[in-house]
Amino acid sequence: MTWKDTQVGGNHYKKMKIQPAEFIEQNGLSYLQGNAIKYICRFREKNGVEDLRKAKHYIDMLIEFHMQPEAEDKPEKKWLVPRY
Repeated sequence: MTWKDTQVGGNHYKKMKIQPAEFIEQNGLSYLQGNAIKYICRFREKNGVEDLRKAKHYIDMLIEFHMQPEAEDKPEKKWLVPRY
């Protein structure tokens, strides 16, 4: 049994051809990017518009952090930058 066979809290990801966790990891996305994708992918199967609002919140954070010119230069901001 693999991690894809087990899902805690429902089965909304199992229905997808590519699970968000796999997509996020394979593409080296940041925490904020990954959460936005996760909520967008599951909104129809789980929490509807609430999940879209959560995705928007993470996207708004990405925009705000990346508008800071020093975001990529500071060690404490490295988590904002994708790992690829």
